[in-house]
Amino acid sequence: MTEREELRKMRKAKIILILIVSLLSLIVFVQNRQAVDTKLLFVTITMPLVLLLILTFIMGSILGLVIATYVLREPRKPRSPGEKQ
Repeated sequence: MTEREELRKMRKAKIILILIVSLLSLIVFVQNRQAVDTKLLFVTITMPLVLLLILTFIMGSILGLVIATYVLREPRKPRSPGEKQ
């Protein structure tokens, strides 16, 4: 099998995976359209459940990226007394 054929198979697998995930997401969206009351501090907001799920996912992703960036960054090297800034 050539490298070109392998790339075509991988591309086809990615497209199939994207289609499956998109279809499952669409099913979740359609099934969760009902309105829910959400309490944010002192305010109650009525919104579709799917919107609440999306917002929760986005906030979790951002928080995960911030924490991963903080944990994975390289520690600062201590400076010696004679070293310039």
